[in-house]
Amino acid sequence: MSTQSLVLVVVCALLLFWAVGAYNRLVRLKNIIANAFGQIDVQLKRRYDLIPNLVEAAKKYLQHERDTLEAVISARNQARVASDAARNRPTHAPEVMALAVAEQALDGSLARLFAVAEAYPELKADDTIRELSEELTSTENKVAFARQAYNDSVLDYNNAQAQFPALLIARVFGFAPSAMLQATQSAEERQAVRIQI
Repeated sequence: MSTQSLVLVVVCALLLFWAVGAYNRLVRLKNIIANAFGQIDVQLKRRYDLIPNLVEAAKKYLQHERDTLEAVISARNQARVASDAARNRPTHAPEVMALAVAEQALDGSLARLFAVAEAYPELKADDTIRELSEELTSTENKVAFARQAYNDSVLDYNNAQAQFPALLIARVFGFAPSAMLQATQSAEERQAVRIQI
C-alpha cells in the first residue's frame, strides 16, 4: 500500500468517525429535547386535571359567569389536544408552536376567571377554591421551570445542527430546527388582562 493510499484511508476514516460523532450528538440532543418536553408534559397533565376541578368548584358562585367558565374549559381542551400532538413530536416546530398558542389562550382564560373571581368575596374565601388555586399556581411555576429547561435544550440542539460542519450532517439526515416554547408572542399578550364589571 502506498503512502497516498494510506493517507487517503486515514482521512476517510477520520471523516467517517467525525460524521458518526456529529450524527450521534444530534440524536442525543434531540433525545434531550424529548426528555425536557416530557417534564413539561407531566406538569401540563397535572394542570389540565386541576382546571376542571377549579371550574366545578367555582360554578356554584359564578352562575351568571357561565361564558367565562366555558371559555376556560374550552381553552383547556384545546391545549390538551395540542399537548398530545406535541408529545408525539416534541422536536417538530409546528406542533410545539400550536401548543404555545393553545397554552397562551388557556393562560388568558384562566386570568379572566381569576379576575372575575376577585369580585366575589365568598368565592375567594372558599377553601376548595383557594387550595385549587394554590395548586394551580404551584403547577404553573413548575411548568415555567420545565419550559425553561426545554428551551435550553432546544437552544443547544439548534446551535449544534446549525453550526458548520455539523450542518452538513444535519441537512443530509433531516435534522430540522426545533421551536422554543414562548410564553407570549406579541406585545398585546404581555398586557395585563382587564375585566370590567
